Amino acid sequence: MTESYQIFPIGTIHKEGDAARIEIQEAYREAMDGLEGFSHITVLYWFNQNDTPEMRGTLMVHPRRDQTNPLTGVFATHSPLRPNLIALTHCRITGIEGNVIHIDEIDAYDQTPVIDIKAYIPIDKLTKETVRVPDWANKPWDRADAKP
Repeated sequence: MTESYQIFPIGTIHKEGDAARIEIQEAYREAMDGLEGFSHITVLYWFNQNDTPEMRGTLMVHPRRDQTNPLTGVFATHSPLRPNLIALTHCRITGIEGNVIHIDEIDAYDQTPVIDIKAYIPIDKLTKETVRVPDWANKPWDRADAKP
């Protein structure tokens, strides 16, 4: 088994006020062909502002930074604190211009490196099955109040 892997950014997240966009490096522009046929994308990005040994060593958190939620392992949460700082989110495409994908919103900081993008394709199997989540995941949560 390989001990480590290299990941290279393919783009950068830009946020200005309410506007959000992903600028894809020109070398990867061709990889965007066909993306205009999709309404949503899955974005994988790097939690670069959490890249310290201490933050990578955090294995338990209160989900959504809410102390009333039970202390939970990071693999059972969407916490930005984790051993490998890979983030995943779904975004609605609002437009594409050249190597720039305009999106409705993203829970990331300005200048965050993007490591991959995938066209979002709903998986019917999940919609037919019963999905189970813990109680804290069903509590209302205002993402606007949470820091990325």
